[in-house]
Amino acid sequence: MITIEHLCKSYGKTRALGGVSLTIPSGGVTAIVGPNGSGKTTLIKSILGLVKPDSGVITIAGKSINNSDDYRAGIGYMPQIARFPDNLDAVSAIELVKSLRGYPADCDERLIDALKLRPHFGKPLRALSGGTRQKVSAVIAFMFRPAVVILDEPTAGLDPLSSSRLKDHIIEMKASGAAILLTSHIMSEIEELADSIAYLLDGSIIFHEPVASIIGKSGERTLERAIARRIENGKELL
Repeated sequence: MITIEHLCKSYGKTRALGGVSLTIPSGGVTAIVGPNGSGKTTLIKSILGLVKPDSGVITIAGKSINNSDDYRAGIGYMPQIARFPDNLDAVSAIELVKSLRGYPADCDERLIDALKLRPHFGKPLRALSGGTRQKVSAVIAFMFRPAVVILDEPTAGLDPLSSSRLKDHIIEMKASGAAILLTSHIMSEIEELADSIAYLLDGSIIFHEPVASIIGKSGERTLERAIARRIENGKELL
């Protein structure tokens, strides 16, 4: 479980996060939704330890992450755009991450085969498409069986079959008890995967509710239309 309490971060005079509090439970998928510039990236980087908040507390499994880097070994992170040294091939990239972690890891062979990644293992990463590099990133994110998984637009660039199989794996990780944080601009994807949605705007969480509740209250059939209606009707979002 991840617990975020009163998290604040500003860049100069620009407020990125203004007292964000949020719980991301184990065995669930929490989606962070909001327009560009709402604070999603700063929130993720704060959890990953890449940004130091001005104030507030983040705890993972009951332990504060302040002044510690060890906790990051238990996080699987799949960025929106996978960036690797261009001179490496896929296998070398995986082995590099293993060596940096300092302890053994088992690649999920089922995921590798499901994503049809094996034929690309010997190719330089610079020669691979963005979608194929994204598959490498997925394998790396999940190979340590992490207790916490952060997925930033995970299906971006993937073909429909690979996207479907990656989503199946995310659901399996959820069932295994992982705490999963997801960002996506694809509302149908969030509706399929997420248990709850936290809507972030101008550095503040405007609402955090179960997906079923958001749709049910709106009278709409889809999450996309339900959120659109809430934004249109909600004075607190203006």
